[in-house]
Amino acid sequence: MTNSEFLVIAHRGASGYLPEHTLEAKAYAHALGADYIEQDVVATRDNELIVMHDIHLDRVTNVAERFPDRHREDNRFYARDFDLVEIQTLIAHERRADDGIEAVFPNRFPTGIGEFRVPTLRQEIRFIQGMNKATGREVGIYPEIKRPAWHRNEGFDISRHVIQLLDDLGYRSRNDLVYLQCFDAEEVRRIRHELGCQLKMIQLIGDNSWGESDTDYDQLRTAESLAELAKTVDGIGPSIMHLVTLNEIDGQPVSLGLVSAAHAVGLKVHPYTFRADQLMPGFDSLPEMVAWFREKLGIDGMFTDFPDLT
Repeated sequence: MTNSEFLVIAHRGASGYLPEHTLEAKAYAHALGADYIEQDVVATRDNELIVMHDIHLDRVTNVAERFPDRHREDNRFYARDFDLVEIQTLIAHERRADDGIEAVFPNRFPTGIGEFRVPTLRQEIRFIQGMNKATGREVGIYPEIKRPAWHRNEGFDISRHVIQLLDDLGYRSRNDLVYLQCFDAEEVRRIRHELGCQLKMIQLIGDNSWGESDTDYDQLRTAESLAELAKTVDGIGPSIMHLVTLNEIDGQPVSLGLVSAAHAVGLKVHPYTFRADQLMPGFDSLPEMVAWFREKLGIDGMFTDFPDLT
């Protein structure tokens, strides 16, 4: 890791250049100088932990072609309905839109090229540890526990298994190069106070309309809730849209005060997601946007699809 306290966190790897959450994207993120590399974690039918942003497989793999009849009533293909050996036969590709055809970011890595695979969490962490040894760079990991309440309804305590796997691989204390993150505030408290996790932890903050959890994210951003959060976590991971608004007069970005409110109670702020191909209005380039958020707001790190440009 660099000597700077400011952290560049590779969002799903170097996902601006290679398909998200593939080992190739993680290798490139490491090479581009990221301080931490993110892993989203979901579970398979045989209780293996894999690195996948969604509980669904169909937007980032060819699962519909390989197993056309394995969808649920909502026509989605769930990782929880497949064994690991089946998932390992799938080809991972650039994320597609809801129509399953068009790429979300059409100017990124072309869909249909390469034979990328879905890694397990253990495989990916060992891979990053191997790159650390080979290069002498100590790059950290930044796993997110996805939809823990949903997984428990499926009969699997994903949080407990993630913590155990991290422990097995040497990540046990707040001094280790790991941040554990989750959108579910109730689960975050459970992980810290019931499961006894000693790792650095981040409370992710989303939008209530996403249905990510039962957490009230509007309430979570209040000064009172931030002070309560500080008893459990080391920082927050808000959307960049929670941090700024645009001035009605000149269209320039203006702080909404969340960063200073979080800092006032001792919380770090690691917002998401900084993308060169999805700039906020008011900015002409990603470096300009990064500089403004770092210098004007004083954020402590950022999730980015483009580690080299930050």
